[in-house]
Amino acid sequence: MIVKEKIHRLPKEFYRGEISVAFTLCLKGSVAAGFSLRDFKIVNTFTEILDSVVAKTGCIAPVYCFMPDHQHLIITGTRSNSDIWKAIVGYKQKTGFWLSVNNPNVKWQKDFYDHVIKTDENIAVQVRYILDNPVRKGLVSSWEEYPFKGSIGCRLEDILNGII
Repeated sequence: MIVKEKIHRLPKEFYRGEISVAFTLCLKGSVAAGFSLRDFKIVNTFTEILDSVVAKTGCIAPVYCFMPDHQHLIITGTRSNSDIWKAIVGYKQKTGFWLSVNNPNVKWQKDFYDHVIKTDENIAVQVRYILDNPVRKGLVSSWEEYPFKGSIGCRLEDILNGII
């Protein structure tokens, strides 16, 4: 039996250059009891991996936010040959391998949700929307209280300057 793999909705060339893309990565199926992406060891490990892949692909991550069973992040290309596709795929592969070794019952869903941020969209508004996710879910009363968020390659405060 031949299994036909679903093709991602956008061609890879849409992820190249000085653009920003918002991603949501979800864990597959029911998560093992007691597992949460809101664990300092996991967040620290995954943040180190994210730092490595965005640096290698000419990108930054203006925001990331770990929720119990999914992660939000924005990756921004900083030069004309930046490869956001390579960054997100590399991130999922490396974190997926880490999960397979440390939590074999937990896996990422095969694909991800994404939104190419248009040049006329205010990235600070997108960042703030991601930061407010734990508030909307009732985990904290203010995004500032939430410890499982941050940015790589820039200061979160600089991104938010002007909308707070």
